Amino acid sequence: MPVIIDGTNGITQAGEFNSDSSFGFKNRIINGQMVLDQRNAGASVTPVSNQYLVDRFWYGSTQASKFTAQQNAGSVTPPAGFVNYLGMTVASAVSIGAGDAFYISQYIEGYNVSDLGFGSANAKTVTLSFQVYSSLTGTFGGALKNSNSTRNYPFTYTISTANTWTTISVTIAGDTSGTWGNTNGVGIQVVWGLGVGSTFSATAGAWTATNAYSSTGAVSVVGTNGATFYITGVQLEVGSTATSFDYRPYGTELALCQRYYYQVAAGSSAYTQFGAGRAFSTTGGNGIVQFPMPMRTAPTFAFLGSVGNYDFSPTAIASGAVPSSNTHMTVGMTFSSITSGSMFWLGQNASSTPCGFTFSAEL
Repeated sequence: MPVIIDGTNGITQAGEFNSDSSFGFKNRIINGQMVLDQRNAGASVTPVSNQYLVDRFWYGSTQASKFTAQQNAGSVTPPAGFVNYLGMTVASAVSIGAGDAFYISQYIEGYNVSDLGFGSANAKTVTLSFQVYSSLTGTFGGALKNSNSTRNYPFTYTISTANTWTTISVTIAGDTSGTWGNTNGVGIQVVWGLGVGSTFSATAGAWTATNAYSSTGAVSVVGTNGATFYITGVQLEVGSTATSFDYRPYGTELALCQRYYYQVAAGSSAYTQFGAGRAFSTTGGNGIVQFPMPMRTAPTFAFLGSVGNYDFSPTAIASGAVPSSNTHMTVGMTFSSITSGSMFWLGQNASSTPCGFTFSAEL
């Protein structure tokens, strides 16, 4: 259907169209192209357990340090239309016990899936699609879950040829039962199992109350030392058919990610500045860091490297510096001596080591 946009009436329409996917936020997955990696900047990491990899993609495990993870691990050619992927490589094989679970997932905010109507008679059918590449073949598993894992839909998909990008599409009827978040908490969890024991597996193809991260009998990637699992082009959309990938501008994707994680950092040059402040006494001052967009909630705060200031070296920077705000942070500092009322910069203090702050409002 033609869509007409003018300065007086905004968006108008002439004819019929599929309102679920013709424009707007068709893909409910953020960073499905794996293009953003704020935390690691493309470096390989060995996740201990329960941490983010590329932006918005979470790794969960019951045993530490069994995988390495990296944006574009192994430097294979991505599938057509993509330049990045998330790569998982088994660093230490595990014989899966009943209570073990290794997986990657994305938690989707409730505001972004509230229109799906899950938990009601009007629940919409959704389709999950992605590109996957593995050194293993067989039947793999995953699941859609609600926030407290009381409603779970295990699914399966098949990789028939090793070390080849395979297009996967899984259609799931919306759940008419259970409680599903529709505000700024978790709305839907999307999970890909990398080795899941019987306690956290269930029969594929139906909604269940079992806390399932994968389907019964699925391939255990973590069971083979050196095995690889690469994924990109992840999309969750309304409807029973996978459509073309929803490419968003890089700036848009970055802003979507910064709602959940923001990193302000100076580079490797000494005296690089990333914030400003004012001394309120001869020994104390406050610096301000403004977030580029409002975060999901008031974030947690951590240091990145050794933070100083442009003109003075503070003797202490308060660790509990984050106020109840999702738009900015005030950094409290204690100085050995400073002129009351003077301004100062936050940044590198004659150092070539990157430093700054990280803010997390992840789900």
